[in-house]
Amino acid sequence: MAFFDAALFAEATITLVVIMDPPGTVPVFLSLTGRKTRQTRNRAARQAVLVSLMVISLFAISGEAILRYLGIGIPALQGAGGLLLLLIALDLLTGKNSTEPEAVEDVNVALVPLGTPLLAGPGAIAATIVFVRGAGGHVASYVALGLAILAVHLILYLCLRFSGAVIRLIKDSGITLLAKIAGLLLAAIAVQLIANSVRGFIEGSS
Repeated sequence: MAFFDAALFAEATITLVVIMDPPGTVPVFLSLTGRKTRQTRNRAARQAVLVSLMVISLFAISGEAILRYLGIGIPALQGAGGLLLLLIALDLLTGKNSTEPEAVEDVNVALVPLGTPLLAGPGAIAATIVFVRGAGGHVASYVALGLAILAVHLILYLCLRFSGAVIRLIKDSGITLLAKIAGLLLAAIAVQLIANSVRGFIEGSS
């Protein structure tokens, strides 16, 4: 009897890496933490990845039960995540993050928007729930899915942890430019999530 499903591990890892896009999170991470100290950036990276890991693990274990109890579906998650990301994107585009934030915001940035919904977003949550559905109660499948989630978050942490090398190249003015680009990208992601949410509601009611 096999205790590890290698095919599911590979499929889940690749799928979550594509959805969570570790390299793509670096510009947003730097736009929010680039002017902080190295120790603060490292702490934010660690906290953001831990928050994402906890959220994804929670939905892997009891995601369907939570959604069913609250009476909400994936489209609602997508809409909420899209609206939240849109608010963050507007802050970046209008330059509200151009000044040094207060110390209390260090933890907030790691939790929102980095931990969720940027890393543990609706797409990653939905994909995780789908993989759990397909596991069919097999131990090998659950072990593979758990290891895939851990592997993806390790990749995320490494990308964020060593993003400081980018700061040494782009300097302070580059961080400002990066914030504008990240804001534009976040706005596009937010609009796409909202569009997916609307399409999901329409298809669900048809």
